[in-house]
This record gives sequence, structure tokens and C-alpha cells, in this order.
Amino acid sequence: MLDSSLKEQLQSVFAKLENTVELVHAKSTHEDNKELLEMLQDVATTSDKIVVREGTTTSDSPLFHIEYKGKETGISFKGIPGGHEFTTLILAILNTDGKGKVLDPVLAGRAKRLKKNITVQSFISLTCENCPDVVQALNQITLAHGSIRHEIIDGGYAQDKVAAYGIQGVPSLVANTKMFHSGRISTLDLLEKLEKTFGVDEAAAPQEIINSNLGHVDVLVIGGGPAGASAAIYSVRKGLSTALITEKIGGQVQETKGIENLISVIYTEGPQLAAQLNQHIASYPVKVFENRRVKRILTDKKAKTVELESGEHITADSIIIATGAKWRELGVEGEKEYMGRGVAYCPHCDGPFYKGKKVAVIGGGNSGVEAAIDLAGIVREVVLVEYNDSLKADKILVDKLKSLPNTSIVTSAKTDKIVGDGQKVQKLVYVDRNLNKQEAIDLDGVFVQIGLVPNSQFLKETVNLTKFGEIVTDEKGRTSVPGIYAAGDVTTTPYKQIVIAIGEGAKAALAAFEDRMYHG
Repeated sequence: MLDSSLKEQLQSVFAKLENTVELVHAKSTHEDNKELLEMLQDVATTSDKIVVREGTTTSDSPLFHIEYKGKETGISFKGIPGGHEFTTLILAILNTDGKGKVLDPVLAGRAKRLKKNITVQSFISLTCENCPDVVQALNQITLAHGSIRHEIIDGGYAQDKVAAYGIQGVPSLVANTKMFHSGRISTLDLLEKLEKTFGVDEAAAPQEIINSNLGHVDVLVIGGGPAGASAAIYSVRKGLSTALITEKIGGQVQETKGIENLISVIYTEGPQLAAQLNQHIASYPVKVFENRRVKRILTDKKAKTVELESGEHITADSIIIATGAKWRELGVEGEKEYMGRGVAYCPHCDGPFYKGKKVAVIGGGNSGVEAAIDLAGIVREVVLVEYNDSLKADKILVDKLKSLPNTSIVTSAKTDKIVGDGQKVQKLVYVDRNLNKQEAIDLDGVFVQIGLVPNSQFLKETVNLTKFGEIVTDEKGRTSVPGIYAAGDVTTTPYKQIVIAIGEGAKAALAAFEDRMYHG
């Protein structure tokens, strides 16, 4: 099943295994069970530390679990982990032996405090691009905790449960027959959701935070997207000790499907660009602290102190804030489930993927009308949907929109939900506020254009912000506080684009270096 080149790669990957990892499959008469056994055996041939054996349980579907040192790890898979989930299998084997990327001591300590005997079912699809990140994070939490059962379920082998739980998108996380999350989620947010859903063992003393003082650096970059990566690289290349704090390298880029306007790169995708940013940062001596959120910044001394929600702190002479922004969401059913599969937020990035199709744009302000005008030149038909009785955009834009032959406008419409077939969007359901009647539009995509929310909440008492939450900067990225700079989508810089964020990050780093050299 696995070709020779892939087996060679796996031999290299698994060379670091020190202890035996067992893949224990159930007894099953399902016609796909043979395919599962072939895959597991192929994987096992790449390392003498991987063993495949039959267990004592029976199953109506292909099923296996992972054991380590004679004990169950809590990780099981119902289905055949091919497609995007093949990587999940490989990482699970590595993580079981403590190899590869695992939770750092701070997050591992939090994971261990979760209540005991928790069972989480992750319903996934092998074609889902968001599923692996969530499943892999849950596996890491499971291994760190020690008594969580994480059942990864290919929805195709559990249609009865999919219907019973009302699952309409993946990944969907279920506990006690109730879905408590669906869609993409970061490791940090996932851990917080598990804490809220299951609770923590208050009797268990919190793990001491190892190295709570993260030290001192010349430049601290907050944010790991294009602007943050650029700022960190430019700073360290100037010979300055540099650290980077982020929830996840790549930031919002991770959620972008196709990128065709990053000059000199004809085409790439968000996860690929994020991986390349990570590789570029890793090629320099930048201290990276991932899965972290900043609580506050103290500026009462020359060396500024940054306190993290984890209890850690770090000091720096200069700080560059590049925390970006997130699309303001509708908050309706189906939005998160179909993000990247029919629900989009950037017409410049994703518009070309809907060529010849019908789409809706939600939002009647300038950004919404501009998006509809731009999309009209690409797609077959655009329907602009606005909550209010009239559009809020400038008249010149509204007139332009109305002059286009393939556009229409629906006002007084409250978006109710987005409906799809599990793989892609099929219709938008809204309520006519005048008639109090539910209506539906058959379409292929929904572009949400109700504004951006800058990730600047922790800065309200630190630097000057606009009423929209954007950090006010000058032409060199300086903020209202000496020694604090900002770049990218979190600032007042116009045009929220990847290529602009990269340049702004470099500019802020150069300004910080210039001020350090010439102004003390």
C-alpha cells in the first residue's frame, strides 16, 4: 500500500524511536479491515520498534488502538487513517514515545489537571484539511494527561452516530453523546475548552511552571504571522537577541486556502506558507514560545515586562506587536463547520476559487459592497445580503454595484444559518425581518464582510488604539509608547494583505534597530 519512497522517509522518521509502540487492531469482518491491516503492517516494516498485533475486542468496522509499554495510551482510530490523517498516525506513534512535537511543560501541566476518565470522540473526514491539527492536539493532550480516551472516528464508519449527534461538519468533538466543538481550534483554545467542558481536578496541585522567567532579549516579537515572522528575522539579522511569542506560527494565514497574490510565488496555500515561515524563523537563533497568550505589558521600567496568561514573563528592550486581526464572524450555525469549504472572509484571496459559481456577500458596508463588486468580475452571480433596511456603503459604490448585470441585493435580512452537504456549502438561510419569514438562497459560497477585529484586547491600557481597536502607528511602525512598535493587520496600516504585513514587519524591526542605535 505504501510506496518505496514513502517507506524510506518513514524509516528515517522512526529511526529516533527508542521503545516499542504497539498498533493493536480489533477482530473485524468488515470488508475494509484488510486494507487497514495492510497499512499498519506496511508502517511496521519501517521500524523494528513498531509492532502490529490482534487484540481481544471485536468491531463492526476497522478499528485499532495504540499501546506503549504494555498499556493503552488512550488513542484509538475507527477507520483507516489515510488521506490527511496518515500524518496523524505517524505523529501519534512518535508522540507515544515522547518524540516529535509534544506539549511543552506548561501546557502538559495544565493537561494533567483535567478531570480523570474523560472520553472524547473526534468525528473526522479523510478529506478534511482542518481535522489533523485538532486531532493531533487532542492526541498530545491525551498522552500528557494519562487517562483520557480519545476515539478518532471516520464519520463514514459511524453514520448512525453522525445522524444522532446532528453532526454537519468536521472535525466535531463529542463527549457523552453531546457535541461540544466543531471546526478548527488552536491547541491553547482546545485545552481551555476541555477545562470548561470537563473541569479540572482542584485537588491536584498546579504543576510548577518551569523557567517562569523566560529571560531578557533585545527585541520581543508578539505574533507569529507574516508580520511577526518578518520582524523576528529582520531583528535577529541585525545581531539583536530576539524572541517570538505566538499562539501558532502562521496566524490567520493557517486558515487561508489558496494564495495567488504573494509576489514571486505563483500559488501556495496557507498551511504551506505557515510551514515555510516556521522553517525560515527556525533557521535563525530566534527563541520561539508557541501556544502562549500575552496577558499584559508593563512599561514602568526601561526594560519592558511582558506577562503571559501561563504565568510566565519575559523582559525586552523593544517590543514589536504583530498579533494581526481576525475576521468578525457571523456566529451562526454552519459558519465554522464550512470555513474554507464555502465560507470565506477574503475575496482577494479566495474569490478566484468561485469562478463561474454563485456566491453571497454578507455585509452592506464599504468592505461588503467592494467585495461584491470585485467578485462580480469573477463569479457567475453575487447576492449581497444586508441586515439593515439599506446599505451603509458610500453611494458611489452602491451605484456601481447596482449597475452590474450579475448582482442583486437583499436587505432587511438576518442571516440564520449556512447549510452544506458535509463537504461544501449549498445554501444560505436568512430571515426576512419585515415579513418575519425564513428564506433560502441556493449557492456555492458565502463571503463574510462584516469587519475585522484586531487582536489588541491586551493593549487597551498600554498604547493608543482607534475606536476599532487598531494600534495607532506612525510611518515607521512606532506606537504611542517609546520602545513599542507594531506591524501588520493589528495596526492602522491600510490594506490587510500578506505581502503588506511582511513589509510592515520588516519596517518595524528596522525602526526598532535604528532607535536603539541612534536614540539609545
